[in-house]
Amino acid sequence: MKIYTRTGDAGETSLFDGTRVSKADPRVAAYGHVDELNAVLGVARAAARDPWIDGCLDRIQIELFAVGAALADPTSRVSPRISRARLDADATTRLERWIDEAEAELPPLTRFLVPGGSPGGASLHLARTVCRRAERRIVGLDPPVDPVLIRYVNRLSDLLFVLARLVNHLGGVVEIEWN
Repeated sequence: MKIYTRTGDAGETSLFDGTRVSKADPRVAAYGHVDELNAVLGVARAAARDPWIDGCLDRIQIELFAVGAALADPTSRVSPRISRARLDADATTRLERWIDEAEAELPPLTRFLVPGGSPGGASLHLARTVCRRAERRIVGLDPPVDPVLIRYVNRLSDLLFVLARLVNHLGGVVEIEWN
C-alpha cells in the first residue's frame, strides 16, 4: 500500500461514507484538530515518563481515533458498525475518575496558572489548548455530533490540565500562579 493516493491533489478528501468534501470543510478541520491533539499527546507521553499517566494517555490516544472516525462519518452510517470507532458514556466517566485520582495528589488550586513547567507538563498544557480548539470546532458542526463526543472532549481538556499539574508536581516543578 502506498502512502500517497493522489485523490486529494485537488483539495478534496473523502468522508467515511464516500462523500467528497473540501479539505477546508469544518468537519475535516474538526477531525484534523483531533489528529493534532493525538500527535501532541504523543509528545507529552515521551516527556511525562510516569507509568500511570502514560497508561491514561495511551488509552486516550486510542479513543481519539474513535472520535475522529465519528467526526468523519456525519451520517453515522459506517462508524456505529465498527466497534473500535465507537465511544460511549463510560469513556467520559473514566476520564472523571482519572481527574479525581490525579487531583487527590495535588495541592488545591487557588489561582489561574501560567502554562508551562517541565517538558511533560508544558506538553500537556499545549495538548489541553489543542483539545479546546478541537472542541470549539466540534460543537459548531452541522449536522451536530453525538453529545457523548462533546462531553468526552470537554472532560478530556479538564483531565489534560490536571495531568499537566500532576507531571509538574511529580517532577518537583513549582507552578507559577497568575497574579
